[in-house]
Amino acid sequence: MPVAFEVAEALRAPLDAFLLRKLGVPGQEELAFGAIASGGVRVLDRAILRTLSLSAREVETITARAQQELKRREAVYGSDQPPLPVTGKIVILVDDGIATGASLLAGIRALRQQQPAKIVVAVPVAPAPVCERLAYEVDEMVCVASPEPFGAVGQFYDDFSQVGDDEVIALLAHHQRAESTTAA
Repeated sequence: MPVAFEVAEALRAPLDAFLLRKLGVPGQEELAFGAIASGGVRVLDRAILRTLSLSAREVETITARAQQELKRREAVYGSDQPPLPVTGKIVILVDDGIATGASLLAGIRALRQQQPAKIVVAVPVAPAPVCERLAYEVDEMVCVASPEPFGAVGQFYDDFSQVGDDEVIALLAHHQRAESTTAA
């Protein structure tokens, strides 16, 4: 959300939280074998699942936990406002960085269901092969840097601590107030 906030401020564009949850490998949660998104979309990386030999039961258990957290966040961030309508609009899906692309792929597919005019993915950092693969899924892919070697997104930040609910709510509220002031 902090990266999306800065993009929305710079473009003077509306800001909303479109929620995605990574489905992390047990014991290596940063390694995604898939992801879920608002709208009931689930994307699984079959190659990673085969490599790790995760059972269908483990996948379903992890998915159920992620869905509970997604629903919790939807309730917390949703306040009393409906989600921004995206049908026929240009949507910029922003992430703090991409490692495997599973989370963003789920987000892209969930957004496609809402029929936007165009989907742009914007990220500060990601491995080049992942950006190339995701570019086929969207209308435009913007990746500021694709350094090699690429270990994890967090290595490219001075502070990569988790963003809490309070910070997300504050950023959304701040942006909404700024939009209201500009519109008046």
